[in-house]
Amino acid sequence: MAVPGSLRRQPANRGLVSHCTHHHIVVFLLTFFSYSLLHASRKTFSNVKVSISSQWTPSCLNSTAPELWPYELWNSSHLFPNAEAATLFLGTLDTIFLFSYAVGLFVSGIVGDRLNLRWVLSFGMCSSALVVFSFGTLTEWLHFYNKWFYCCLWVVNGLLQSTGWPCVVAVMGNWFGKAGRGFVFGLWSACASVGNILGAFLASCVLKYGYEYAFLVTASVQFAGGVIVFFGLLTSLKEVGLPELGADEDEVSVEEDANRPLMGSDDVDDDDRNYSIQASDNYNQPKAIGFFQACCLPGVVLYSLAYACLKLVNYSFFFWLPFYLSNNFGWKEAEADQLSIWYDVGGIIGGTIQGLISDVLQKRAPVLAVSLLFAVGSLFGYSRSPNSKPINAVIMAITGFFIGGPSNMISSAISADLGRQDLVKGSSEALATVTGIVDGTGSIGAAVGQYLVSLIQENLGWMWVFYFFILMTSSTILFISPLIVREIRLLLHERRLQMQAE
Repeated sequence: MAVPGSLRRQPANRGLVSHCTHHHIVVFLLTFFSYSLLHASRKTFSNVKVSISSQWTPSCLNSTAPELWPYELWNSSHLFPNAEAATLFLGTLDTIFLFSYAVGLFVSGIVGDRLNLRWVLSFGMCSSALVVFSFGTLTEWLHFYNKWFYCCLWVVNGLLQSTGWPCVVAVMGNWFGKAGRGFVFGLWSACASVGNILGAFLASCVLKYGYEYAFLVTASVQFAGGVIVFFGLLTSLKEVGLPELGADEDEVSVEEDANRPLMGSDDVDDDDRNYSIQASDNYNQPKAIGFFQACCLPGVVLYSLAYACLKLVNYSFFFWLPFYLSNNFGWKEAEADQLSIWYDVGGIIGGTIQGLISDVLQKRAPVLAVSLLFAVGSLFGYSRSPNSKPINAVIMAITGFFIGGPSNMISSAISADLGRQDLVKGSSEALATVTGIVDGTGSIGAAVGQYLVSLIQENLGWMWVFYFFILMTSSTILFISPLIVREIRLLLHERRLQMQAE
């Protein structure tokens, strides 16, 4: 009995190894560190909030601040009457950044599919570095303090930083095909966590000289990274004379495509499978699909809504975990910052392992479902963690494994799957747009979540915050449940065919 094409599979990583060149390694590293640098500048702002708050409050109410001269200048230009008001404004800047970042992601994805990805990414990195320098360094050197100016700069920074993720995911999607994509993207998506660690390290090295030097260092490194990206990044295989991914993947039957269970239909005839949004005579010069066309691609809306719920939980841990550890257990701020790294460690491991499993199964949604079910249990367990740092670190890493892992998969590997499915076959001009839609919707959820977390914690306590996280994680499963059911059915069907073939 002939074995169906969907069952004649190569090992998930064999195709990856056989096609990997030094160009792939360079692209992997450049995109990895370019987004790490963007995240490092965000983390710098979080790490110097205490110093900024001290500088923005009058010296008479701030005994820890050095004496400010000239006194008349400071007395006429301080921003806030007390530290509480300064802290509230810093939180407002976080919200402003996230909302502008979310809006920018929708726009940046469209721009990235219409312009050279290398130009867009390097422009965003260099321009964002200049804005960060102006925000934290130049204003301090000039003793210019203005709330509206800070808000405008942070809106612009959010828009510029939004060019990063859609572009790097699109470039990675151009270079790495379905063979091993889950594992490669799972490992690569650790760039955000590495950026957090790098930002904390750079800021801590120079913070003793003043918070303006923390911004100066991270902005300088990010600007240099943007220059390197402009001259060194190759955005597609054809730039070095290698065949496009579609050419190799067409040699394998359509049923074998790892994207098909996510987006395709198993009862579509051959004529429908060859349908493309682009006309056949435009194959060599494909046009980018529109925003609404990208939204109508199968799976985009469901994964976008799911990611809005999941990114809310993931970013809440990013923003609130050190504060929770200090507030709930009374641990020192420095100890809480160091301990919170274990959540990122769990996310890195989770994204890599779960991506590898999804490559072996050639199904993404069931892997996400299992991980998110365990995430509900880990959230419940972490909410009742005892006042013990080793135990807390272990449960925190487990929670990061089951929450950070799926979050990394949706924002990277699954976004690449959605942007390279059959309806846009032969074109990479949907990758950045789809990635911007998914991550932009997720960022809106994250922005709203930061306000809700503070509101729930203030009125109901931390336990109800974790109940809220459990609700959002369950909602993530609910949104992708149609895809989960379908992929499980396809998986069982393939196993039955395999047993019959044997």
